[in-house]
Amino acid sequence: MRDVTLTVNGTSHTVSADVRSTLLDLLRETLHLTGTKKGCDHGLCGACTVAVDGERVVSCLTLAASVDGGDVLTVEGIADGDQLHPLQQAFVDCDGFQCGFCTSGQISSAHAMLHEHARGDLSTASFEAGRATVCHGPDTLSDSEIRERMAGNICRCGAYANIVEAIAGVVKEQK
Repeated sequence: MRDVTLTVNGTSHTVSADVRSTLLDLLRETLHLTGTKKGCDHGLCGACTVAVDGERVVSCLTLAASVDGGDVLTVEGIADGDQLHPLQQAFVDCDGFQCGFCTSGQISSAHAMLHEHARGDLSTASFEAGRATVCHGPDTLSDSEIRERMAGNICRCGAYANIVEAIAGVVKEQK
């Protein structure tokens, strides 16, 4: 056992955790934040995606002790109290989910992805579109680039078109 201190959704927590505990298990079982889902438990589906220090991670493969001192943002922390974040509202408006199981990971991943894009991180689609130089900003994120950047998140229901529409709508609102 080891003490792990994390700031989760703006609140500091110090918990005693087995050094083999994953961040996902700490979030769900110790902190009772159940929005983050355990899908495949192999880091392949993205249902457990959260942001640690602003970077997307699959929490089922991330040891809690490895992010000691980190700042974790889960789907519960994206909203502003009872007011949905524009990305969350866009998922509702565009029916970006069917069964809803992947939705928290999709939203967490999209939220972090929009921040990555805003700071100028390039993707494979950026190069294919001829934007290999620093040319970034909300107005340059195409549907194909959204699809490529969200490729680590699987939706078994196949709501991909609606998910892309939701993210693209938020990008348009940011212009």
